[in-house]
Amino acid sequence: MKIAFLTSGGIAPCLSASLGRLTENYLKNYAGVEIIGYLNGYKGLLLGNSISFPKDILNDIQNIYNFGGSPIGNSRVKLTNIEDCVSKGYIEQGEIPLEVAAKQLVKDEVNILHTIGGDDTNTTAADLSNYLKENNYNLTVVGLPKTIDNDVFPIAQTLGAWTAAEQGAIFFENIINENTTSDRQLIIHEVMGRHCGWLTAATAYEYRKRLQNLNFIPKIGITKQKWEIHSIILPEENLDFDKECERLNRIMDTQDCVNIFLCEGAGLETIIKETEKEGEEILRDAFGHVRLDDLNPGQWFAKQFSKRLKANKVLVQKSGYFSRSSKANYKDLDLIFELSDYAVTSAINGVSGVVGWDEEKKNKLNCIEFDRIKGGKPFDTNQDWYIKMMKEIKQIEK
Repeated sequence: MKIAFLTSGGIAPCLSASLGRLTENYLKNYAGVEIIGYLNGYKGLLLGNSISFPKDILNDIQNIYNFGGSPIGNSRVKLTNIEDCVSKGYIEQGEIPLEVAAKQLVKDEVNILHTIGGDDTNTTAADLSNYLKENNYNLTVVGLPKTIDNDVFPIAQTLGAWTAAEQGAIFFENIINENTTSDRQLIIHEVMGRHCGWLTAATAYEYRKRLQNLNFIPKIGITKQKWEIHSIILPEENLDFDKECERLNRIMDTQDCVNIFLCEGAGLETIIKETEKEGEEILRDAFGHVRLDDLNPGQWFAKQFSKRLKANKVLVQKSGYFSRSSKANYKDLDLIFELSDYAVTSAINGVSGVVGWDEEKKNKLNCIEFDRIKGGKPFDTNQDWYIKMMKEIKQIEK
């Protein structure tokens, strides 16, 4: 039996650990199994680049949990985007990516393919699985849901998201001290999340938990109010900009600073329209997603707020790469182990899909059918912990 691994999309604090747990499970429990990893995601599959996992990797398997990233590499490749695959040299003109990938799997005699990625990665895996079945090659494909955005339908919790929130809080715990470098300072903490504000909200929640461990010294100006989050801006919430500026101006006047947690996807449509009006090109990836790092939402919001708040200094800091590059924390490791073990069982039983807590089945652990997997799940702003936090920072009335 031959197993293949593939990690794709942006990295998250779960990839190395997921590969480690899958490897450990197969090598300890299934005699004669062979494992390969395609290098750099679907790019490696198209080009036939892979490495073998030796049997003695078990001697080092515990060490892999101390690393972030993916040892076999990632890439953003869409197998149905023929033009992109040709332009990057992954296939020849006239070839079909799905067919090239399928033939490589057949050539490598792969029986089970494990994909670790977001909705794009796993829906691409579904396309591949369907193509192979139509051509009489039986391949079981079992995905694991990786994304720090936590925005995959119908999965309750994606791998790596808890760690990313914790790491974003640690990041801001240092950045917040910049509020001592100037009077009337505006700090914007830009957090990843293309369509979903979960990570921004969860990062804010984790940061405020860490505030509880600090002993403030008001008599010399080290107050909880200055170190507090003053505003949280998410794509799911309608922002009354004028009203929010009035509220934040009062905070600026009394605290000499304003600290904002901004989800990078907030106000995205407006920013795109304004950018296009100025004649600038909107860059997109192979999946058609706007390249948010190039668009720079944090700087756009900084310009809007700095004028209204009469800020003397503005600092925009992005925690995304810091957060997503971490190794998995203990909470995520528990989830990774649970989902990886279930993924192995599903694969051995010939059940394809994406493993996760299924919200449509009362959060039961399940190998969810590929056709039910979709991205862009919004954050539920009606959750008690979020409402309580927004009331405590006085962004919504009690």
